[in-house]
Amino acid sequence: MSELKQQISNATKDAMRARDKARLGALRLISADIQRLEVDTRKVLTDDDIQGVLNRMLKQRQDSLQQYESAGREDLAATERHEIAVIREFMPEPLSDAQIDAEIEAAVAATGASSMKDMGALMGVLRPKLLGRADMGAVSARVKARLAG
Repeated sequence: MSELKQQISNATKDAMRARDKARLGALRLISADIQRLEVDTRKVLTDDDIQGVLNRMLKQRQDSLQQYESAGREDLAATERHEIAVIREFMPEPLSDAQIDAEIEAAVAATGASSMKDMGALMGVLRPKLLGRADMGAVSARVKARLAG
């Protein structure tokens, strides 16, 4: 069992003992998504695979949160905020803007990217380093600005 999956399992047990229903529900959602992917792919997931699951779940929750807030459904928005907080506990520390810029500059130097034609190669180098630690949409926008400027 991967280390991250074990951490999630331990947190689930702790939530059961503490009778924290909201946290337990969020942790069970995470476990169910991980297990579903394991069954679908017929392999045991690595920590990187689980980070991908968490990243996808986080993005879904953020989209739902935005929709609930715009619809004035504060009760549902609060649930989404709680689930986002629980998911983030198992994700790596987000990178600062300066760290993201440094990674972009290192990738530009490594690939020799100089124009928008090189964006795909540049993002291919950045994605494994930044996935789960930075919003890839924002990174893409920064890369576009860097290559255009």
